[in-house]
Amino acid sequence: MSNQNAQVADFEEPKRAADSIAQKLIEEIRSGIIGADTALPTERELCERFGASRPTVREALAQMQLRGYATVGAGKRPRAAKPSLTDVLRGAGDLIREILGDAESGAHLEQMRQFIETGAVREAAANASNIQIAKMQDALERNFEAIGTEDFPSTDIAFHRALVSVVGNPVILTLHDMFVSELLSHRPPAEDQVAHDRGSYEDHREVYQAILDGAEVTATALMDQHLSRAYRGRLKRPKSVADGPRQNTTV
Repeated sequence: MSNQNAQVADFEEPKRAADSIAQKLIEEIRSGIIGADTALPTERELCERFGASRPTVREALAQMQLRGYATVGAGKRPRAAKPSLTDVLRGAGDLIREILGDAESGAHLEQMRQFIETGAVREAAANASNIQIAKMQDALERNFEAIGTEDFPSTDIAFHRALVSVVGNPVILTLHDMFVSELLSHRPPAEDQVAHDRGSYEDHREVYQAILDGAEVTATALMDQHLSRAYRGRLKRPKSVADGPRQNTTV
């Protein structure tokens, strides 16, 4: 065996051991042998149980944390956990932040948001309860009061969130929270913030009125127009030849 192959084998062996340890502990958490939110065995205990080194045990614990089966507090022993789908989605937030710099990726996320919110508005116009309508109205009033202030973006998000909440699906709501907060945080400020806020509020008011009237088609069309206009209005203006000196291209 060459030195290079030996080095690869030396690396793979502890990695396979860490995978095995992590999987065994995860199975015990899933089956209830290790209860959720209970402290996991110490590193020393795990080393003795599995006949492994501390680095291998630490790698196994890191895998468990990455997969949502262990939580680690500063200076505290890792504790067992059972991940939920919403936890997994929240954990994807960092990855979303990394790709938002790409214009095409941002556009895909905007499209996802549009699908979620137009569907939610259609559901709201058809089936929203009186309590849900009252929450939308309260969010709309707060949005109006925040026009021209630094609080407008948060009240904007809150109004849209009130609409999506009508669906009653925590996965959809988590996706919405993740997309909307990240998308808005990466948008440049409007040239005329007050005019922007007023326009957004009027769009919200029209959507709310259509929901109140039970007009599903109208409410859906209004939300689709609102989101499309909001996205396109934030795109950078294409450069013009009038913005700088023109080169002589005559041949």
